[in-house]
Amino acid sequence: MPLEDGDPARPRGQQVNGEVSGTPRLRGMRDASLPGRTAPGGRRTQAMAEGWELKPALGDGDVTAGGAPQRGGQQEEALMTELSELVQKVVKNSSWWERHGVDISILACSFLLLPAGFLCLRSAQAIPFLVGVLTLGVVHHTLTVKGSHLASHNALTESKSWSKVWAVFFIELCSAFTVEQATYNHVKIHHGYTNVIGLGDSSTWKLPFLNRYVYMFIAPLAVPILTPLVALDLLRNVEWKAALRTLCCMFLGFYCHYWLLLHVSGFQSSWSALLCMLLTRSLLAHPYIHVNIFQHIGLPMFAADRKPKRIHLMSLGVLNLPRNALLDWSFGHSLISCHVEHHLFPSLSDNMCLKIKPVVSQYLKQKKLPYNEDTYSSRLQLFLQRYEELMVHAPPITELVGIQ
Repeated sequence: MPLEDGDPARPRGQQVNGEVSGTPRLRGMRDASLPGRTAPGGRRTQAMAEGWELKPALGDGDVTAGGAPQRGGQQEEALMTELSELVQKVVKNSSWWERHGVDISILACSFLLLPAGFLCLRSAQAIPFLVGVLTLGVVHHTLTVKGSHLASHNALTESKSWSKVWAVFFIELCSAFTVEQATYNHVKIHHGYTNVIGLGDSSTWKLPFLNRYVYMFIAPLAVPILTPLVALDLLRNVEWKAALRTLCCMFLGFYCHYWLLLHVSGFQSSWSALLCMLLTRSLLAHPYIHVNIFQHIGLPMFAADRKPKRIHLMSLGVLNLPRNALLDWSFGHSLISCHVEHHLFPSLSDNMCLKIKPVVSQYLKQKKLPYNEDTYSSRLQLFLQRYEELMVHAPPITELVGIQ
């Protein structure tokens, strides 16, 4: 897949292994007027795609500067088809335990740890109390991040009915968000238009009025408070039945946590119980925010009418972080070390993303396509150094020089 400048499939502005080059705007092109979008039941939206059967949008293959986009688009589709067949072979040869059982077991173990966490908080000694805080914090993030993420992609089970049940349980009861909005914003928009400016460019994570240190190290503590407030605001865009269901689930989730702290953990006042809720729910909020921005922002960005086809869009605009025992357990492989694989095949579970990782990485490298990887510390340093450019100012559009 040579480019006109002789660098195989590496447009200017691409970040490979943590190195970022300049990202000039596409020559002779204005910022595209992007389509409006709202949630399900809202006003208007661009054509959306789900899972790894993404339909090309209008102008999807038009990435060649004065070249022949149809031929390039057909070649990219052939690459995606070939990679999909390789991955499908791995999936078909995998057992139910590998496809779903491993991740279900991790979620089940997290539930089993809940009684121990609440009981540890009864102790007046520092070490058992801190163990309780750590346990409940890890369990909370495992259920709300890993559980909700898998449920939003229907990756927990092959049953459509149970998928809906688990989505309501993990997203609404545990995470205090509405299923319709979570699915729309994450699956339809972020996955359908990864790094497309104005749509799936991760701009929802940007707070340009905050300075770099406040955003990176202080603001994440407010995530447990901001999440339900944002969810309540978004309920205006869903049907009243869904809104009522979400409100009931949100209240039940918060009240159960509060009740257990008072009656099992033995907290004597409402304020102390609420403070403990905030502490446990924000325990891993920093890596949660960091991971969401590290793996997309700073990579190539595209205009809606000039984006490449799927395999290039995902290989260019997604980055993997190294494996980490705590984050692998709490967030899942698909959000940490297998994020590229997840964006290419989002319906697969965390364990299956880990299993197909050698196939995907080898294939992309063999075809001279980008396979972005970087360390957590390197990305943190990059964002602290270039915070104004990456998180405050609008990112420049990546110039693709004739993908053939």
